[in-house]
Amino acid sequence: MGGRDAYGYSLTTSRPAAEAYVDGVRDLLRLRAGAANRFAAAITLDPTFALGHATLALLGHEMCVQVDVASRLADARLHAQRASERERSHVHAIDRHLQGDSGPLVSHLAAYPRDAVLLSVAMPTIAFAGVTDLPEEAWRIVEQAAPAYGDDPWINGLMAFVRQEQRRFDEAMDLACRSLAVEPAGGHAAHARAHAHYETGDHAAGLAWMDAWVLGDGAQTDSLTHFSWHAALHELSLGDVEAVRRRYESQLQPRHAVGCRALVDTGSLLFRWALTPGGVEVPTLDEVVALTGTGVLEQPSTAFLGMHSAVALLAVGDDAGLDRLARWCDAHPAATHREVVGPLARALQLMAAGRWSEGADRLADLGPHVWRVGGSDAQREIVEEARIAALLRAGRYDEARVVLDARLDRRPSPRDAAWRREAQEAQEAQAARIRSSLTSIGTSASAERAGPPSTSPVSAE
Repeated sequence: MGGRDAYGYSLTTSRPAAEAYVDGVRDLLRLRAGAANRFAAAITLDPTFALGHATLALLGHEMCVQVDVASRLADARLHAQRASERERSHVHAIDRHLQGDSGPLVSHLAAYPRDAVLLSVAMPTIAFAGVTDLPEEAWRIVEQAAPAYGDDPWINGLMAFVRQEQRRFDEAMDLACRSLAVEPAGGHAAHARAHAHYETGDHAAGLAWMDAWVLGDGAQTDSLTHFSWHAALHELSLGDVEAVRRRYESQLQPRHAVGCRALVDTGSLLFRWALTPGGVEVPTLDEVVALTGTGVLEQPSTAFLGMHSAVALLAVGDDAGLDRLARWCDAHPAATHREVVGPLARALQLMAAGRWSEGADRLADLGPHVWRVGGSDAQREIVEEARIAALLRAGRYDEARVVLDARLDRRPSPRDAAWRREAQEAQEAQAARIRSSLTSIGTSASAERAGPPSTSPVSAE
């Protein structure tokens, strides 16, 4: 036996393999670089270690780590037969989750709440897309497990993320800061703090803190591009497009991203930057699309990736790719792929074809369901922003202003305020053109009714 993991559960493997696995879990939970390599080392040290195989399969499925997911799952199932009951349940939960059935994972956490890897999977954050279409269910899973961890900094960081999702921002900030005081490099706590700053419109302070963390305590974070994305989102919100350009050049070049982060972080930033008032000479998404590959873009393993794939395909004008994505989603066993990602791809197809008004209507219908793809409100806003762009291109300025007003009610944003002014100015210009046209028509009609000019002399009064 190889001992126990960081939260007390036994591991059926050699001691060196167990140590590599425990280090990998520590890195994974703190979003540090190197977790996948440590899991690979664990199964190299012990090829019969079921949890090592299962965790690598999980990372391949959710985070685009380059592993043979099917082979790792097959080995995990094979070697789980010699493992403990908890490990067999863990492997079965991952196996079923990757096939679209997360029921066993939820049941597993009820029995083994300190299985931190699977608890991390349950909550959609940076690392994973979550296990349920209902955010409240994910929150409940974490809240029910949390007492088993005591005042552990990792669980405090995860709970901070739950609280910001619940829009309990003061509590989220308190939990995040408490966690970071113990583990300054803790990725989940830093992530929760980043969201609390953004969602409350605290852009200047959020940007200053994030800049310092990215270059300091968080410098070894595996998902560093995502934190750079958060900083860039503050800069976009402030309307500072030149700062966004500098950050893209220094921190968000797609070739430097890990796994799917080029698509999720760099791709989404470029799309939103291009929509921003004053956003000119924005780099294309061509490199993002090339690095991501058609396999991920047209057959995304999660609905969250599917949302980003659809946006990227629109950005590069790949109508055929959007059609293939939509058709693939139509036949997908997961309801969110069929009912959200597929319709999203078709709505964006309409936009790609210049059918802006129809596309805007489809996105409006889809809006109440976009939360089902997972991720955060800040990420899912990309669909709302695509709708605003479609409304503006369709000349439906009043409706665009309504959407922008709702955004400004949520939080202050100089970018959204500038976007709203553009909509107002465009509407006023449109109204002026209509008035001018009507005046011309009226003048012409009056002249026709009056007949030819009179040649009679004008009598003085």
